[in-house]
Amino acid sequence: MRVHKVLSGFNAWSARKTTWIHGAQNGASRCGRAALSSVSSPGPRVCVVGGGPAGFYTAQHLIKARQDIQVDIYERLPVPFGLVRFGVAPDHPEVKNVINTFTQTAKQSRCSFYGNVDVGRDISMEELQQAYHAVVLSYGAEGNRAMGVPGEDLAGVYSAKDFVGWYNGLPSCGQLSPDLSCETAVILGQGNVALDVARILLAPVDMLKIATTMNSSFDTARSLLEDLSSGAVDLSVERPGSLGVSALLTQRGVKPVTFSDWEKIDRVETQRGEARGRPREKLLTVEEMLQVALT
Repeated sequence: MRVHKVLSGFNAWSARKTTWIHGAQNGASRCGRAALSSVSSPGPRVCVVGGGPAGFYTAQHLIKARQDIQVDIYERLPVPFGLVRFGVAPDHPEVKNVINTFTQTAKQSRCSFYGNVDVGRDISMEELQQAYHAVVLSYGAEGNRAMGVPGEDLAGVYSAKDFVGWYNGLPSCGQLSPDLSCETAVILGQGNVALDVARILLAPVDMLKIATTMNSSFDTARSLLEDLSSGAVDLSVERPGSLGVSALLTQRGVKPVTFSDWEKIDRVETQRGEARGRPREKLLTVEEMLQVALT
């Protein structure tokens, strides 16, 4: 596993989808509660940035491996599960199974989920590094990769990332509005995402398959656990964890969405789906999600 220098006094260990950063040695909750409320403890306090599969798998492995660790998961959207929710069909049985596993992790007494927190805007990386012994970066791709070919900016040409986000109800892709009245679609690429797009255009949604970042996440968690055990991470200095982050978010007017808040959204979406004979009908905007979660 490669080691990259990112800041003076900080190291980053990367394993495909996840990266963890530990604070400089001289730097000085319970799931479902209405505010950030993890209690201080002498054990390691770890922050996971990203509430998708990689983040939940990392949290799951850390919690199972150490009985004294506290893990807080921060997610930009008000809802958890990332690719499981926005990348594949929500009614696929494999997806349902993995959501059940992630829900069990989120309801562990030593794991807390805080949605609607945008790291880099609402809270800085430096502030997280002061609040936690280690910070794990487990977020997905933020942008599209341009091919550099003529015509890729024409109307009717979409990146697979945006198209997949659109048909799965990702709020940032809600305005895509592709014209599906044509009889022919051209897909450039033959990878997993290209095949997913082809299947969603040609076949029932429930034939989609789910990709997993589990092994990469477990590798990152193991690397972090090794450094916690070897003393590479200084645990002699207590870190405030989410208690320290809470004050900053309150000052900035940010209202985190806890896992129990997410369960309100889940119930509303399930009820909306049942009324239409579907497993679920998603709330499509962040505003709708927050209105349900925080009231």
